[in-house]
Amino acid sequence: MTAVVFAGPTLSAKAVAAHLDATVLPPVRQGDVYRVTRDKPSAIGIIDGYFEGVPSVWHKEILWAMEQGIPVYGSASMGALRAAELADFGMIGVGRIFDDYHSGVLQDDDEVAVLHGPAELGYPSLSVPMVSIRTTVERARAEGVLSDEGAQTLLRVSKETQYKKRQWEGIVKALTGGSEITSFMAWLPNGYVDAKAEDALAMLVQMAQGIGDDTSHSHRTERTLMWNSLRRRVEAETPSDPAVINELRLQPALFAEVRDRALLHVLARDEAHRRGQTPDRDALVQQMTAHRDRANLTRHADLMRWLDANDLSPNTYEDMLADAARLSAVSQDRGADIEAPLLNELRRAGIYSQLRDRATAKAELQATAPLTTGSDRLRMVLWYFETHLDQEVPDDLESYARSLGLSGRDAFYELIEIEYLYCQKAVTTDDSNHE
Repeated sequence: MTAVVFAGPTLSAKAVAAHLDATVLPPVRQGDVYRVTRDKPSAIGIIDGYFEGVPSVWHKEILWAMEQGIPVYGSASMGALRAAELADFGMIGVGRIFDDYHSGVLQDDDEVAVLHGPAELGYPSLSVPMVSIRTTVERARAEGVLSDEGAQTLLRVSKETQYKKRQWEGIVKALTGGSEITSFMAWLPNGYVDAKAEDALAMLVQMAQGIGDDTSHSHRTERTLMWNSLRRRVEAETPSDPAVINELRLQPALFAEVRDRALLHVLARDEAHRRGQTPDRDALVQQMTAHRDRANLTRHADLMRWLDANDLSPNTYEDMLADAARLSAVSQDRGADIEAPLLNELRRAGIYSQLRDRATAKAELQATAPLTTGSDRLRMVLWYFETHLDQEVPDDLESYARSLGLSGRDAFYELIEIEYLYCQKAVTTDDSNHE
């Protein structure tokens, strides 16, 4: 296998290919280095990686890759951070940013962090990295474009600005002299120093020169429980199947629907990670029970056959359940936030007015409807699920109600009570119209 380079906002795949024959992958995240190491690449280069919202690449993955005799290079961004931390173990750091982290001149992760756009647009940078601001300001001061005071002000304001909001237009407003701002902004398009890109290109050159060198590595990665857990999770992953997705694309309406649902799972996963939330065992069991009920997988043997038919292992099935649990939790937490978007989706689907008129009719009926007793509630629950929906009554009505964004079981009872009365009235009216 050729070399592998993880890059995103710092360098495009085209820029990497111009300097090195390599497979270019998206910014590195936890598990990625372990995945590619199994294919025995000639070298691994890490430029960009995820800092938050997605688990970052583990040090042990890199150590394990080097243990397999694969040289691992780091530069510019996440690569510089990991190389500074693992230089004593044999990771090869390249560039000034790496040097500054390794020597302690730089310490904060936010020095290299940027906000960037999606993969589909080529990970465009939407903010300016602090390391590039430093080198640019340094050059502007050396060339007389900025005064010492102006340079210090820009660096101070930039560092105080959250990394996602670091943009030149906002930063230069801190300068007090109008002429200095004007001069600097006029100089900036040609004077800007992309420190991360410069270091990344230097790393690619060094990789091209060093591939094939002896990389014997004496360090042995400790097989801890966490490391073994990561390996099991990666080994159990469901492989991507572009052929199946291409079949789905031939049904555009279904593709759009499934794609949007899949995107919700991705967003829920990111939100759960940001909050530090992990689905507990009860949540997974609840999701599994609901899925087995829907799919009529009453026996264990039925479930195992279903897993085999759907190219899933017990571990990847649990991952699927965890995705559903995360989405359910986020939906409950953010229920009030999605009400307006829900109504807009109904309008797009062309069924808003139909449901609005139904709700209006129910409100008029509810003003005269008698209160129910406990026995009536049980009858209506049985009617709603077994007759109206043609499915079994859920074991946990409280959780079911909350999954719909309701406050609890009592709110659900009220919802189906008026639905029952409305449907009964509709049947009575229909019968009288046919007499």
